[in-house]
Amino acid sequence: MAVKIRLKRMGAHKKPFYRLVVADSRSPRDGRFIEEIGTYNPVAQPALVDINEEKALQWLQNGAKPSDTVRNLFSNAGILTKFHESKQK
Repeated sequence: MAVKIRLKRMGAHKKPFYRLVVADSRSPRDGRFIEEIGTYNPVAQPALVDINEEKALQWLQNGAKPSDTVRNLFSNAGILTKFHESKQK
């Protein structure tokens, strides 16, 4: 089973709101997930990102692969830097 960290789309038509979820890569985009680790609202100015850093780092250390968008969100939040620093120790 490949575990991914990806976005689950919520919200109304033309007003997207996303939840960052950990899910099996075989499950549908808005389907079953293992755990919710944050939210992302691209409509707000500036975009609102709320990530549970502790859970995100734990899942990355357990081998979960982030999607491209989630990787960018983690990079902007500094989570990927902390993950790579902890790997080198």
